[in-house]
Amino acid sequence: MLEAGQKAPDFKLRTDGGGEISLAKLKGKIAIIYFYPKDDTPGCTTEAIDFSRLQPDFEKAGATILGVSKDSVERHDKFKLKHDLTIRLASDDSGKMLADYGVWVKKKNYGREYMGIERSTFLIDSKGVIRNIWRKVKVKGHA
Repeated sequence: MLEAGQKAPDFKLRTDGGGEISLAKLKGKIAIIYFYPKDDTPGCTTEAIDFSRLQPDFEKAGATILGVSKDSVERHDKFKLKHDLTIRLASDDSGKMLADYGVWVKKKNYGREYMGIERSTFLIDSKGVIRNIWRKVKVKGHA
């Protein structure tokens, strides 16, 4: 399980708009990486809208925001367009980053067990070190 003070695991993912992002590309910047279960669901939509609304404040503090889920980049593009989102969204369709960051977990819902993304946020400094982790995030007021 990752903890604050550890080096953030490297990653390389495709992003909305046909881009690509990696930990190396974030070097020299503060990164807010938030993991969320699924595009266009109530909680995930609220969270993405909140991060988009607050993006100028994060940028003033020198931070870049990245949302990560298993959804395809095409789905991310539609999600961003539908809700006027301004943050970058990345697709971890392989699940490697989700596993490396420890957010791919066993979940329970109405007695059914399944694997899914634990809503979590990581604050990574400009040198790639994890400075804080918020796990099992409640959407309201988190961003």
